[in-house]
Amino acid sequence: MTLERGKSTFVISSWVFARALGAALLIAFLSLGVQAQGLFGERGVAPIAAFVDSAHRAGHSFFDHPTLLWFGASDAMITAVWMLGVIGSVALLVGWLPKIAALVCWLAYMSFVTVGWPFMSFQWDTLLLETCFTSVFFVSWRSWDRLHTHAEPNKVARWALWFLLSRLVFRSAWVKLASHDPTWADLTALTYHYWTQPLPTALAWYANLLPRWFHELSCLLMFIIEFGAPVLIWVPLVAARRTGAGLIIGLMTLIAITGNYGFFNLLTVLLCLTVLDDQLLERFVPKRILERLAARDEPTWRPRAAVAPAIVIALSAIIFYTGTFGERRMPGWLRPIYPFSTFNNYGLFSVMTTSRPEIIIEGSRDGEHWEPYAFRYKPGPLEEAPRWVAPHQPRLDWQMWFAALGDFRRNAWLASFMRGLLADEPSIVALLDVNPFEDSPPTLIRALIYEYEFTSPDERRENGHWWKRGDSMLYAPVLSVQPVSTAE
Repeated sequence: MTLERGKSTFVISSWVFARALGAALLIAFLSLGVQAQGLFGERGVAPIAAFVDSAHRAGHSFFDHPTLLWFGASDAMITAVWMLGVIGSVALLVGWLPKIAALVCWLAYMSFVTVGWPFMSFQWDTLLLETCFTSVFFVSWRSWDRLHTHAEPNKVARWALWFLLSRLVFRSAWVKLASHDPTWADLTALTYHYWTQPLPTALAWYANLLPRWFHELSCLLMFIIEFGAPVLIWVPLVAARRTGAGLIIGLMTLIAITGNYGFFNLLTVLLCLTVLDDQLLERFVPKRILERLAARDEPTWRPRAAVAPAIVIALSAIIFYTGTFGERRMPGWLRPIYPFSTFNNYGLFSVMTTSRPEIIIEGSRDGEHWEPYAFRYKPGPLEEAPRWVAPHQPRLDWQMWFAALGDFRRNAWLASFMRGLLADEPSIVALLDVNPFEDSPPTLIRALIYEYEFTSPDERRENGHWWKRGDSMLYAPVLSVQPVSTAE
């Protein structure tokens, strides 16, 4: 039984999408919540309170930094804001006041993205914001959204989500070619990717062993999918749309099993759900619910309801065009919307890293014997296999990867993190897996940098190591509890 013969409808997929988005938001808020105090608390690595105080003194307003934390950034307020997001996520998940729930989640998450630099600067954070905001116009207007009474979604809002998906996937390929990076141009990027990516999974070690021709073929197929699937989504044929969505879902699955990218892959798959029609999905729905769906009265089309999502499409199109084919910067007249981080361009790994510098933090009490701190998920001990952590986003571990690619002086947060370890700050120490100084903190701390690489099968059979590394160099000055005096 199809809901309406001869016409593609999206009742089931829009209902499933709202629940799936609620689940993704719940994951995002819980993931953020378990790290919030150590990252953003009053004694955390990058206290939000210090940023807000500085913004107040500089004469900035709420519209410069739209965040609920503008009105208070205490530890209690930080907890209250991410808990508000959890409540909104659960409401969206169960279908209670979906539009209000999505709006609450958008506001709560934006509150951290706005002032949580650098730990909230990942592209899937802004993708979550844009998806959530656009979904306000897409999810049901009912106070209690149940499948058997769920109505066909606003088609312009559906197009807005399709356009977001298309931009996301298309630019993922475009930025790689526009960067003129030689490894993308000659299709050898995947010979580096599996071991140089921020947080590989154990399967990445095995994928890295595949022959060079397979990596090059995989890279070519990736470009074909990322350039072609966004076009298929807009072809007015059911088979084409399903094929486009299926290709993207397959690509996201392959990426997810070899690398930990938080909830990025999950969000992309959720956007693909909006492309799937009822004729495909109704086979998974009980017959009695299909009968009630077919018998319900459809709401009258209201042109006014299309105005807001049409504006969303227009703004997104301007930002997409100027950022992709134009001057590659947002127009100045759109400046008022920039602080909301809700209309964005995307594109991961425009330049492939071809080496893997890894920072190891060590502490000492005498300056001679040094003990390493172990992070929960990033590479450290050579014998430990890469862990699977997605869709959780371990923000400190991820930021350590970026810090290793740059200079210590450009990562002021790292010095704050190291001082927190010297002070044995509980919220900061809790971000780590192993603290070698549980009885009393060290008096000295340093950051070394090594070149890491996956072992070969022979090397792993010989010593059981997943990683190998070269000699170390000092990455940052040694910090001490008391300043070291200099003889005159």
